[in-house]
Amino acid sequence: MAAETTRFAPSPTGFLHAGHAFSARFAAEKAGVGGRFLLRIEDIDRTRCRPEFETAIFTDLAWLGLSWETPVRRQSEHFDTYKSALADLERRGLLYPCFCTRADIQREIAGAASAPHLHMGPEGPVYPGTCRHLSKAEQQRRKDEGTPYALRLRMDEAANGAGPLTWRDQTRGEQKATPEIFGDVVLGRKDTPASYHLAVTLDDAVQGITLVTRGEDLFAATHVHRLLQALFALPVPAYAHHRLRVDREGKKFSKRDNAATIQALREKGVDPRRVGV
Repeated sequence: MAAETTRFAPSPTGFLHAGHAFSARFAAEKAGVGGRFLLRIEDIDRTRCRPEFETAIFTDLAWLGLSWETPVRRQSEHFDTYKSALADLERRGLLYPCFCTRADIQREIAGAASAPHLHMGPEGPVYPGTCRHLSKAEQQRRKDEGTPYALRLRMDEAANGAGPLTWRDQTRGEQKATPEIFGDVVLGRKDTPASYHLAVTLDDAVQGITLVTRGEDLFAATHVHRLLQALFALPVPAYAHHRLRVDREGKKFSKRDNAATIQALREKGVDPRRVGV
């Protein structure tokens, strides 16, 4: 196995569970002999992240027998990096403000249920483009009024400008990137300086990640990440999407399932070598 630079990137919004243990072990193993295993704290959502959960992440991973390079990258310390990237896309005319609430979008989708432009994407119904054609004057008026807004990517223009893109997945082989299946994705919000898509793409490049490991539930997200890599002229890592760990009922582990947390297993005296394997 070739030496790689991999990472485990949890969010401190709850205690880690057995599924996280599997993912962390998977990433550490994929680094290979002589490789680098990094830890990143994805704490960009300041309303849900808590310091006690971050502390527990370090405790849990150490108990599992894992070690990682320091310093640990925290997303909350790099908001300026994300804002600069958004400003770059805005200067290039690839972003527009969206003032729709979730309820607005649901009403638009419900009203257009039989319309030909309504499509389903990996994350549900594709945004119908309600705010896409607002005039500059109307955009500014709503901003001046203090209306909350998100920043959406003009997907068609971005994808057309980037041209054909591919990436390599270790399990599925060469993949053609089709980010347009997501529609005009959100890349930032007023209360959150960057979306998951933007932050992880920039972070992986800054940290020199050569192999991105994560659950197969995030496979589709790679389409968007590959496009962002092209837009920012970033290096393209390889990918390895692993199976998801499930409980005895076949359900995906959740942070809400306290019985499956690593902390609970540790307190029960479970052998750490049996957790996440």
